[in-house]
Amino acid sequence: MARRDREEEQSEFVDRLVHINRVAKVVKGGRRFGFAALVVVGDQKGRVGFGKGKAREVPEAIRKATEQAKTNMIRVPLREGRTLHHDTEGRWGAGKVIMRTAPEGTGIIAGGPMRAVFETLGIRDIVAKSNGSQNPYNMVRATIEGLKSEDSPRRVASRRGLKVAQLVSRRGDAPRSEKTEEAISEDAQVG
Repeated sequence: MARRDREEEQSEFVDRLVHINRVAKVVKGGRRFGFAALVVVGDQKGRVGFGKGKAREVPEAIRKATEQAKTNMIRVPLREGRTLHHDTEGRWGAGKVIMRTAPEGTGIIAGGPMRAVFETLGIRDIVAKSNGSQNPYNMVRATIEGLKSEDSPRRVASRRGLKVAQLVSRRGDAPRSEKTEEAISEDAQVG
């Protein structure tokens, strides 16, 4: 029974190997080689996480990284289940990423490590750019930091004590109503 539950849990998540690094430890008899793995795991429905693992063999390093990624997952609200609600930036160390919403049919326009995060998250339309560090660890962490700042209109409305319809109508009407009030006050002063 427990084995079947573990298999169902594993099939629920999609994991993507982002980077493998061979590291050497110099000892008296020569060098001992090990491997460090960076893995991104997600359910393609708005949850994503990343993990790092080190071991003497590649499969063991990947397994450790996958386990860590599953424990460090975050939930990201998606608009229509395909893109972000608003443009956002993320920073980690010298890595900086810019993520922009995109219309349907755009696809994922992003570099390697960022693409892995978006695919496992379930985003289908996004335009992203990486500035600064090209280190995959920094790029993945910067992308995750940017996604943590993502907010849905529902959360913003509840935080402000409004309804979603009021928030959305304010966003579209605010500049026009301010201009008309200014124009009305100027007309009153002239007349």
